[in-house]
Amino acid sequence: MNQQIENNFKYHAPSEEKVKVYNGLREHFKHMAQIIDRRCPDSREKSLALTKLEESMMWANASIARN
Repeated sequence: MNQQIENNFKYHAPSEEKVKVYNGLREHFKHMAQIIDRRCPDSREKSLALTKLEESMMWANASIARN
């Protein structure tokens, strides 16, 4: 059995400490999204930047949950 696959596809209940870290990161990502929204013209590129930022936040959260 591949341990990485097992770890990546199981539920990781967050501890209180991890919830605090998630919330802190989420606030930083939201702040960056607001800057992009204010400073970049509406465009495909802006949409992609916001999508990639969202994706980055999800991967950051996964790294906390899985490790």
